[in-house]
Amino acid sequence: MKKWLKNVSFVILLIKSCLLLGQDLDEKKIIVIDPGHGGNDSGAIGVNNLKEKSITLEIARLISELAVKNHYKTVKIYQTRYSDTLISLSDRTKLAKALNADLFLSLHCNHSDNPNARGVEIYLSNTQSKYSGESVWTAFQLQVDLNEKLGLESRGVKFANFQVLRETTDFMPSVLLELGFLSNEDEGSYLLKPESLDSLASVIWECLIKKLDGYERIGD
Repeated sequence: MKKWLKNVSFVILLIKSCLLLGQDLDEKKIIVIDPGHGGNDSGAIGVNNLKEKSITLEIARLISELAVKNHYKTVKIYQTRYSDTLISLSDRTKLAKALNADLFLSLHCNHSDNPNARGVEIYLSNTQSKYSGESVWTAFQLQVDLNEKLGLESRGVKFANFQVLRETTDFMPSVLLELGFLSNEDEGSYLLKPESLDSLASVIWECLIKKLDGYERIGD
């Protein structure tokens, strides 16, 4: 019973999403943003006690706000969680598939026993699919934009068997983004600043729009 109650918010969101399919969603491009961790799973904890689950949720929220402000008529953002709740990995991917999303982006922060470890890592599924090319393009574009626009060090684009990638790669382009090391004093301090999160959200959002290039902006 407790497990079911913990996922009530997800079930409601999934039902609402499915009911909306066939209405105006056919006219919009769907991006699913997956803020990693949540609830009793804090993810990485930084030197300044900054929690990964909070950073990923806030950046997802900011990206969603940018979508409403700038592309509301043509792009719709869904989040796998909207609050500090723990959603199972399979439920996160089920939402993306139920929405027939055009892109899945999972947000995370890194941690290392080496306090000097730093930089952004981007992961793709190590399984090939018809969406692999688009996933690779998105990953490398994110890497370039975060480096050139924000000066964030890049650790490269890598391949892994993460569940959220494995379960979405056959259905849509999917990418997992590690936004720096909370265990690094400089990067942890950077991610603690609201203006830094605003900048990250803005750069990520613009990159996602490049991926969905060709869709009319409001006012254009």
